[in-house]
Amino acid sequence: MAASRQRLAAELGAAMQAYQRSTQAFDDEVGRQLGLNPADLRCLDWLVDEARSPSELSEATGLSSAATTAMVDRLERKGFVRRTRSVEDRRRVLVEMTEEGRERTGSFYGPLVVDGTALLGRFSADELASMVRHLREITELTDRHRSRLRS
Repeated sequence: MAASRQRLAAELGAAMQAYQRSTQAFDDEVGRQLGLNPADLRCLDWLVDEARSPSELSEATGLSSAATTAMVDRLERKGFVRRTRSVEDRRRVLVEMTEEGRERTGSFYGPLVVDGTALLGRFSADELASMVRHLREITELTDRHRSRLRS
C-alpha cells in the first residue's frame, strides 16, 4: 500500500510539473501572438479580477518600481490597460484592464476556459473539492517558499 501511495505521489508531482510546463508554454505563445513579454502577460493576469495599484503589480511580478512603471506604460500604449483613480482615495492610482485588453486576451484564453469547464464536468463534486483544496494548499506552499527566497 505504501509503495502504491509513493508511486501516486510521484506521478502527481510529475503531472503537476508537466502541467506547469504546458501552461508556461501556452502563456509564452499567447505572449508572442500579442507581442507581450512574460512579465506583461503576468501583469494582465493579475488584473483580470480587479484593478491594482502599481505597487501591488510590482510585488506580483517581482519587478522594481521603475520597471513596473515602464511595463504599465507599455501596456497602456498597446491598449491593454489604463490608469484610473481609486474611488475610495482619489490620490491613489490604479491600473485596470481595458475592454480591448479583455477582448484581445480573451480570444486566446476563452477557448481554453470553455474546454476546461467541459473537462471539469466529468468530475464529481467530491473530486472537485479535493482539487480545490490541493490547489489552494500548494499555492500557499509555493507563495511561502517564494517569500523565503525574497528574504
